[in-house]
Amino acid sequence: MTDVAALMTDAARDWLGSLNATQRALALWPWPSENERHRWFYTPTDHGGLSLNQMRPGQQGLAMRLLASGLSEAGYTTASTIIGLENVLDRADGWEVDWGRPRGRDPQAYWVRVFGAPEPGGPWAWRFGGHHVSVQHLVLGGEVRSSTPCFLGADPASSPLLGGVMLRPLGASEDLARELMRSLDPGQAAQAVLAPVAPVDLVTGNRPRISDGDSTMPLPELWRERFSAPRLRDLVEGVHEVAEQRAGARPVHREAVRYSSTPKGIAAEQLSVRQKTLLRDLLETFTGRVPAGVAAREAAKFAGNRLDDVHFAWAGGTGPGHPHYFRLQAEGFVAEWDNTQREGNHVHSVWRDPVNDFGDDALTRHLRRHH
Repeated sequence: MTDVAALMTDAARDWLGSLNATQRALALWPWPSENERHRWFYTPTDHGGLSLNQMRPGQQGLAMRLLASGLSEAGYTTASTIIGLENVLDRADGWEVDWGRPRGRDPQAYWVRVFGAPEPGGPWAWRFGGHHVSVQHLVLGGEVRSSTPCFLGADPASSPLLGGVMLRPLGASEDLARELMRSLDPGQAAQAVLAPVAPVDLVTGNRPRISDGDSTMPLPELWRERFSAPRLRDLVEGVHEVAEQRAGARPVHREAVRYSSTPKGIAAEQLSVRQKTLLRDLLETFTGRVPAGVAAREAAKFAGNRLDDVHFAWAGGTGPGHPHYFRLQAEGFVAEWDNTQREGNHVHSVWRDPVNDFGDDALTRHLRRHH
């Protein structure tokens, strides 16, 4: 992880060094800037920082190098593909969605911000975010000490390529989860299935911290600022209402999937050897987003018998195209997946650490040790 931290530090310094004073004012904020550093988004809103469309081409390349330093090769390829899907989504929307900007579906509407001077020892942090991508890391004591929240989404989740092949940037997660769900016997399924109707978005939303009782957030709350223009305000409010009406979501369904620090669903200790293999592979589609050294630290949470403590929960249908939701949860780990919008062709997925998101736990322990 030390090598990863060094790569991040070099990449951040090179990017910041390429910026002029006006750009740096947006890109570099003092440490710790707690309120802003804990804000994150996955909607096409202003994520805070310097956007790609405010950079020269060379600066964009350096920004993407910073992003790559915080992701595995597969993670970076996936994130880059998701960014490119903004062009596909623009076509699907008839080139009409603008969100109050010159272009609403924009592969350059992604923001980068660094908190604190990038020094080997830290503390400093950085984030890269835009529609369906949110990556952040904390460097402390020469190591990457936090990599969550980590969000990747895809709209469309599945789209055609030449030769009849489908582009599915996050398809492995969906396929593994569905295979695991279908492998459960009736008794296992009774424990795993929380509700026949899936929530219309992630239960934990984009809250800075997750806690008991959290439920799906209305779409307007997922944006940096509320829209003042009636046209946009009504559009955002209507999307959530229509989605719940189409899904047939009722209070009993929302209550069933409400977040709890006590994991819901079926524990891995009640799974067969084959089912446990599917579960471990599914977990790795989340932790494998980040560089190998960081991913290994996270995978250690599920090493050996620790896998038995991971819970798998499901809501919605199990057939292809059926709106569905699943959650993976264990100590220090929560992953959510929601594919309900656009008739089951619009994915949101997030990996979080309820205790150490944004490195809060690591920073607390560091302060106790050194002050």
